Amino acid sequence: MKVLIVLTSHEDLGNTGKKTGFWLEEFAAPYYALRDAGAQITLASPKGGQPPLDPKSSDPSAQTDATRRFDADAAARAELSNTKRLAEVDASAFDAVFYPGGHGPLWDLAEDPVSIALIEKTIAAGKPVAAVCHAPGVLRHVRGADGQPLVAGKAVTGFSNSEEAAVQLTEVVPFLVEDMLKENGGKYTKGADWAPHVETDGLLITGQNPASSEPVAQALLVALRDK
Repeated sequence: MKVLIVLTSHEDLGNTGKKTGFWLEEFAAPYYALRDAGAQITLASPKGGQPPLDPKSSDPSAQTDATRRFDADAAARAELSNTKRLAEVDASAFDAVFYPGGHGPLWDLAEDPVSIALIEKTIAAGKPVAAVCHAPGVLRHVRGADGQPLVAGKAVTGFSNSEEAAVQLTEVVPFLVEDMLKENGGKYTKGADWAPHVETDGLLITGQNPASSEPVAQALLVALRDK
């Protein structure tokens, strides 16, 4: 069982002068859920090397058992510091792809032709793709075999407009995940703000927010076992 985890390389939070990147919990929880289940994990990002960490995800209030485990795991931290360049990754070598969130993916991965092609090839090969929180934004330009948006007609979720408003970044992000999924024909659902919520529709698995990261990984494991 080989899983590719794709992280953002984007670190600038719009024109605010602040930093963003990937959200630690949304990487750490799935990383360990998948690894503990026996998956061989490969990490990649558009630029390769160390992906930028959203500094807010290092706040004490954002820490979980998974993030504390990662902070104490020198081997995992070394692995993260040396991600492969996404353009050099062979999609056919993996059984599934996972995208952690953080605001970064809205700027780079959502528009990255390599990432878009990776998702399209993975789905076309009958393999699952999972994304959590802001990472469903990477589906923005992804098409299915019928040429329609991949999310069209599918049950999906992702960071909600109300959650974006709560973190006061509605006017900063390049697009709102909830609005984009709806505009592309997705059957968007959401749970309460900050509560776990996951949608699985065929090969596509999406989670709403940081609390959904471990449940999304578990849903991905179910999809892999059912194959």
